[in-house]
Amino acid sequence: MIGSNKKNTKELQEKLLSLEAENKDLKYELESYKWQMDEISKQEEEIKLLHQNTRKLKHDMRNHLMVVTSYINNADYQSAKNYISEILDKLNAVRSYVETGNPLLNHILNAKLEMATLEGIDVKVEVGKASFDKMKGVDFSAVFSNAIDNAIEHERIEPKKELVIKVFEKKGYDAFTVKNRISNSVLDINPELKSNKPESDQHGFGVRQIMDIVDAYEGLTDFYEEDGMFIVNVFIPK
Repeated sequence: MIGSNKKNTKELQEKLLSLEAENKDLKYELESYKWQMDEISKQEEEIKLLHQNTRKLKHDMRNHLMVVTSYINNADYQSAKNYISEILDKLNAVRSYVETGNPLLNHILNAKLEMATLEGIDVKVEVGKASFDKMKGVDFSAVFSNAIDNAIEHERIEPKKELVIKVFEKKGYDAFTVKNRISNSVLDINPELKSNKPESDQHGFGVRQIMDIVDAYEGLTDFYEEDGMFIVNVFIPK
């Protein structure tokens, strides 16, 4: 009888542990979905604002053309050139919206592009077919955002500010590459790519977080330097 009770108790304990683990997984999934919905909502607001700014720009252009025409009619060509130069400066400051077909990728890319533009960084983006469906939204965001944040952070101290972001699919992998211009070797100075931020040990900032998450998905990470660029490659199996 005692042996039977012990067996029942052990079975109940094992079932309880299993239910607790399942509950944690479901809670994590729910939080992940909520987070993704918030990100999609932010993206919709960004698109709405972009459309508003575009409409305003079209309206303003009519007025600008009238002013330029007035200068030309009065043979004040220097004022016309100066005014056109001011308009071009404003147009160059207007950021184009990148549409990838992936709401989460849209949000991250456009938020980081705006950040880079404000830092005066020349950014080139190439987006191919890559869904990253295997990754949870929070994990993909952590990996992709950290890779770009690290590049932007470094470009703040570079005389020539250049950033290249590529998203693509290759041989059964969803992948992305982030390149940033360097005037001195990062790997020679910091071969283990340790963060110089004081809070990095508590929060797993940057490279360590990227590698840990990618490893959890049995993916590949590669950090190297080529042609004056520091390069991060991430491959996630489909």
